[in-house]
Amino acid sequence: LGGIVVKAGLSKADRAFLLGGLLELARLAAGSPEHRRLRDIGKEAFKAPSLNGEIAQAEEEVVEWH
Repeated sequence: LGGIVVKAGLSKADRAFLLGGLLELARLAAGSPEHRRLRDIGKEAFKAPSLNGEIAQAEEEVVEWH
């Protein structure tokens, strides 16, 4: 999951903000127009090349949440 956070440009984001966003996403009904729209955006983002190997680096690091 850390790689996804980095790919989205949210590695410096407040963890409460990230959790709030994930909770909002969890409320979306699978297959709803908004769910499909966001899934399509994510699929395209996964196809894009990573910058400077940031995702590989993030996956190797241990993230400590306080």
